[in-house]
Amino acid sequence: MMARRLLAGFVVALAVSAVVVSVSSAQNRAHRAGGTVSVLYAGSLVDVMEQQIGPAFSKATGFGYQGFGAGSKAVASQIKGKLRKGDVFISAAPAVNKTLMGASNGNWVTWYGAFATSPLVIGYSPSSRFAAAFKTKRWWNVLQSPGLLLGRTDPAIDPKGQLTVQFLHRVEVAKKLPGLSQRIIGDSENTSQIFPEETLVGRMEAGQLDAGFFYSIEAKAAKLPTVNPPMGTHYSARYTITILNNAANPAGALAFVKYLLGTQGTAVLKQDGFQFVKGQIGGDKSAVPTDVKPLLAG
Repeated sequence: MMARRLLAGFVVALAVSAVVVSVSSAQNRAHRAGGTVSVLYAGSLVDVMEQQIGPAFSKATGFGYQGFGAGSKAVASQIKGKLRKGDVFISAAPAVNKTLMGASNGNWVTWYGAFATSPLVIGYSPSSRFAAAFKTKRWWNVLQSPGLLLGRTDPAIDPKGQLTVQFLHRVEVAKKLPGLSQRIIGDSENTSQIFPEETLVGRMEAGQLDAGFFYSIEAKAAKLPTVNPPMGTHYSARYTITILNNAANPAGALAFVKYLLGTQGTAVLKQDGFQFVKGQIGGDKSAVPTDVKPLLAG
């Protein structure tokens, strides 16, 4: 009896294994047939790209997906320096695309289109000892609290870091608070506050930071409470997308762009709090793929 049970169990295990191998093989064949699409994107999109869009795109189209996120300027520098290859580039600022346009910049980008925005906010840890203060006091006073650990990105390589500095200078003038930005973020040598964009949310969740400057979509994805300064809406990520010239998988790149800007992709983005924009195409508009133009046009 025991021998028969063991044999039966072994047969079932083999059957299950065969099904798993069959499904896996089918997926691998599909990926090999269409190839893998390499998407290089702004680090603020890590969650949406790796947990949502990337897997859903692969499931819907059969293409493989490989993503890499970092500060938009840093990604552009790696593309320009031929340190990283990709098929699609998503930036958090239109101007970054221009650093990849023209013969002097390697002709990596010919066109780009803006598709969504997300305003700058101050996110804070609900477990921080300063959490209650953010609910009752003015945010700029809380950020000057002794011992508060603040996180932001490098303005030299990330648009969000640059917007953070610009925003604080604007508040300083508007609220007549001379020296405010210096008291909150110090000078350019204050590297104790600067972290890679793709790790900033994780550091907050791990309790390594009390507060930080984020785009609203990042804070929402991480379920971080936020302070949303009215002027913050004027300092927003403006996400753009393009297919890189000399992409190794142009067909896959086109499929990805169409998926992201199509019904399925925008449903995910809407759920995540992105604010959509259209009619903002930069570079050579005639070079935009025919299938993509209607998705970007106003």
